[in-house]
Amino acid sequence: MKLRDLDIIVTAPPAPGWGGRYWILVKLTTDDGIVGWGECYASSVGPDAMRAVIEDVFGRHMAGENPENIELMFRRAYSSGFTQRPDLTVMGAFSGLEIACWDILGKARDRPVHALLGGRMNDRIRAYTYLYPLPHHGLDAFWTSPEMAAESALDSVERGFTAVKFDPAGPYTLRGGHMPGMRDISMSVAFCKAIRDAVGDRADLLFGTHGQFTTAGAIRLGQALEPYSPLWFEEPIPPDAVEDMAKVARAVRIPVATGERLTTKAEFAPILRSGAASILQPALGRAGGIWEMKKVAAIAEVYNAQMAPHLYAGPVEWAANIHLAASIPNILMCETIETPFHDQLIKGTIRVEDGFITPPTTPGLGIEVDEDLARAHPYTGDGLHLQMQEDPCDYANGNNFEGGAPAPRD
Repeated sequence: MKLRDLDIIVTAPPAPGWGGRYWILVKLTTDDGIVGWGECYASSVGPDAMRAVIEDVFGRHMAGENPENIELMFRRAYSSGFTQRPDLTVMGAFSGLEIACWDILGKARDRPVHALLGGRMNDRIRAYTYLYPLPHHGLDAFWTSPEMAAESALDSVERGFTAVKFDPAGPYTLRGGHMPGMRDISMSVAFCKAIRDAVGDRADLLFGTHGQFTTAGAIRLGQALEPYSPLWFEEPIPPDAVEDMAKVARAVRIPVATGERLTTKAEFAPILRSGAASILQPALGRAGGIWEMKKVAAIAEVYNAQMAPHLYAGPVEWAANIHLAASIPNILMCETIETPFHDQLIKGTIRVEDGFITPPTTPGLGIEVDEDLARAHPYTGDGLHLQMQEDPCDYANGNNFEGGAPAPRD
């Protein structure tokens, strides 16, 4: 069995567009006709440029290879061009292709992917959700309304979720760490209070920041949130400042989580070694793929740390997250996005039920991709999957955070 053909589909989720502006799906076919699906979570270059990178990585390192040889193909991609270090774009391409290889291997052996990763450790995976506007909420007002956030949180809990994530802390800016404004700190405290009052002890609060703050600013904000006992303080400073993130972890009595922008064990291991975070959040379509994150999970186990795979993408990456989660002892939870398009794209083959996910037992990733639906929603814009704003923090008028891919208004 050898990898033969590659097809790439860039699909755009319709409004409200949760999961980013587009998802890059890859379809691999072997010389004996087995099809595998993967997803590349890549946002640093546009989809046309990324298509060329994916084609190059496949043609250079994977075409004609046995899909079993994942370690060999990883080392080729990781070492390409005399690098032997993490490269966000190359790893984004390889990760989606690697996920497709596991889908092929599972189908070839008539086994689910997690059975090939050491077997099924967990029968149910705890799910969490970001807080999204309810149908009657205004899109503009939601992101700065503690009351609406509390209403959305209660709705999530009533549907079975035991953890909810939110990020009211300020601008999504390319300028690196900034000191939070007092308005942003007050807003963050108000969100935590309103959500805690609404859900009580029925759910954990997951506080996100997307690496927005300076070390001192993150400590100042985190200490203000401590009375509400969030389960985590997500990426409080930019992700490459490992020692400074460790300073935050030592100064704030909330567990620090990080990882959605990191790739390979080379970047995750220093996080654990320094004590910068006790919860790792890899995006499997970027971080090196399933096998590489299985290794990271093993390293994390040594440091008594947990895994919580990140998702701001489509359901193919979600499926990969679930198979990893099913196979490891130190899973905390998995992020999920529930929209009709997410569900329809994999024909309802995996779903959240009462706040938990049951890993599929069908071969491969256990999903059935609606290829026609994916092709019927091509991405035609010129934005990146996620984008940072250039404007700095607004200390005079406050900030209205909508993330790096604001919901379409159609």
